[in-house]
Amino acid sequence: MTRSTTDEAAVPPLPSPKERRRLREAKSLSEEEVAAAVGVTRATVRSWETGRTSPRGRKRALYAKLIAPEPAVKPEVVKPPVVTAEAAAVVAGPVAAVPAAPDLPEASPLPEAPPAAPPADPPPPPPPISDTRSGAEAPDERRVSPAEAFDELYARTAPGLVRQTYLLTGRRALARESVERAFEVAWQRWPEVAVDRDPAGWVRAAAYEYAMSPWHRLRRTHRHPDAPPTEPGKRALFDALLDLPPAYRRTLLLYDGVGLDLPEIAAETEASTPAAAGRLMTARAAVAERFPELADAAPAEQSALLQDRLGGLARAEHVPVPRPARAVRTGSENKARLWTRAAVAGVALLIAVTGLTLHTAPTHYEPPISPPERVGGVPPRGGPQKLTAQDLKLQKSLSEQLAHGPERLVPQLE
Repeated sequence: MTRSTTDEAAVPPLPSPKERRRLREAKSLSEEEVAAAVGVTRATVRSWETGRTSPRGRKRALYAKLIAPEPAVKPEVVKPPVVTAEAAAVVAGPVAAVPAAPDLPEASPLPEAPPAAPPADPPPPPPPISDTRSGAEAPDERRVSPAEAFDELYARTAPGLVRQTYLLTGRRALARESVERAFEVAWQRWPEVAVDRDPAGWVRAAAYEYAMSPWHRLRRTHRHPDAPPTEPGKRALFDALLDLPPAYRRTLLLYDGVGLDLPEIAAETEASTPAAAGRLMTARAAVAERFPELADAAPAEQSALLQDRLGGLARAEHVPVPRPARAVRTGSENKARLWTRAAVAGVALLIAVTGLTLHTAPTHYEPPISPPERVGGVPPRGGPQKLTAQDLKLQKSLSEQLAHGPERLVPQLE
C-alpha cells in the first residue's frame, strides 16, 4: 500500500457537497479563506462544494479538518469525594465526644428511620450491539434492499415533486418527465444517493436542473407553457411566477414553497447566500406588486401567505401522476443497458475501421499522375529550307561528278 493510499484511509470520509458548503458557512469562512488555507484556488473549492471533484491526499486532510464541525462541549460531571472509613471515624470521633450543654434540656431522640425497601431487581442488560463490520443484525431487524428503499423514497416524494416542478415550469408533461428522469438518474447512482444527507433534496435538485434546461425550447411540445388556471387569483399568481427569471422563481419556490433556509438554497442553486437572499427579496417584491395584501404584510406573514397560495395553486391543478417506481427502475436499467451496448458497439466499430484502414493503407508513397494538357505557344522546330530548282541541279551534278574530278579523293576500303 502506498503512502497516499494510507493517508486517504486515515482521513475520515468527507460529507456530501451540500453539507460541505453548509459547514463552511456555519464557521463564517469564505471560499477565498478556505482556498488560501488548503493551498488551492477558489474555483477548486467551489468544485469541491458542487460535487464535480473531491480533494485528495494532504489537501483532503486539511480540508476535512478545516470544515469539521466543532464537538459539542459536554458539561463536566463533578464526582462526590470518596470518604473512607478511617476519614469518617476521624470526623465523627470529636463530634461524638462533645458533652451536652448543662443549661439546655436534653434533646429528644430522633425517630428511627423506616426500614429501607428491598432493592429492586436489577435492570435487564442492554441488547448486544450488532457488529456492522461482520454484517450481524438483531433478530427483529430486517434489512431493507436497495429497491425497497428506492420505492419508499419514490412513493413519498415523487407526487409532491411533480407539483413543485409544475410551479417551476408551468408545463405538466415536462414536470412529470423531469421527476421521472431525476429518479432514473438516482437509481443509476443509488449507492451515492442512499448515503446522502438528504436524498429527497438530491432528487429535487436533479429534477429542477433538468426542468430548467434551455434546450427544452427546441421541443415543440414544451415550447409554450400550459393553459393557466381559470380562477383569477390563481391565474394571477401563475402568471407572476412565470414572469420571474428562472433562478429567482426557483429561489422563491424553495424558500416559500418547500421551506428551505437560505444556506441550503444557496448550496442547491450553486450561488452565495447573499445572492440567494437578494433573489428572494426581488422575487417577493415582484409578486407583491400584483397582490396588495402581500405588500402590506410583515415578512413572516408574507412568507406564510405565499406558502398557502403556492400550495393551493399546486393542489388545485390537475398534474399527471408519475409512473410506478418499478417502471422507473426498469426504464433506468434499460437505458443504462442500451447505452452500455451502444458504447461497446461503437468501440468495436472503431476497432474494425482502424484495422481495415491499417490493412488497406499503402506501404509507400505513389505520386499521382498528372492529367494531359495541351501546350501552346511553342515555336516550330527549325531546319533546312526547301531546295530551289538551281540547288537541285547543282546537287545532281555534284553527285554525278564525285569520282571523276581530279581534285577529289575517293575513299576506298582496305
